[in-house]
Amino acid sequence: MESEEPKIGIIAEDDENATLLARQVERSGGCVFPISPGAGPAPDVISAIDGLLVGHGGEAPLIQAALDAEIPVLCTGQGMHALNLAMGGSVAGDLSGHDIDAQGDEVQSSYHRIFIAPGSKLAATVGSGGFVRVNSRHRRGVTEAQRSPSLMASAYSLDDGVIEALEVPHHRWVVGVQFQPERRGELPPHFDRLFEALVDKAAGVTHTTT
Repeated sequence: MESEEPKIGIIAEDDENATLLARQVERSGGCVFPISPGAGPAPDVISAIDGLLVGHGGEAPLIQAALDAEIPVLCTGQGMHALNLAMGGSVAGDLSGHDIDAQGDEVQSSYHRIFIAPGSKLAATVGSGGFVRVNSRHRRGVTEAQRSPSLMASAYSLDDGVIEALEVPHHRWVVGVQFQPERRGELPPHFDRLFEALVDKAAGVTHTTT
């Protein structure tokens, strides 16, 4: 009998972000499981899914419950901030050079170069470390001063050293990225592998019952 598609819970506070994340999950062979605010006790929500995808509006209790359950987690954009907050870190505000590029009424991503640490989960997932150009749509961020000591920084902005990726060293697979790989065409195509890896890791999750 063919196994079911892994259920990927998605947290996103706006429709555009939710749609982009859901498309990436579906492209990667996962089943989309939207998580709405007030969906219930975090452990109950997490017990219904095999992986967690966190975008804008990520909730720290749900992320912590996912970590406790040892399911794979991918956080993008503001979701990386939520991961850092869930692990006891904080967030810096009013960062220059990372915000959107507004041209008249049109809102576009800005771009900058980052360095991905070789040997990190991020590098292993996308296929390489080193320098790459990514998109940027945020005013707030995480520097070393705000980083949770339980998280490892695996990518940095070349311009100012702002952290661009975080991961949990001793968890099976938890990755947070400051950029937004769900906005396909704004990053190299190998960043689709982040979503493919999430679904692949989620396919191996076995829930225990008591």
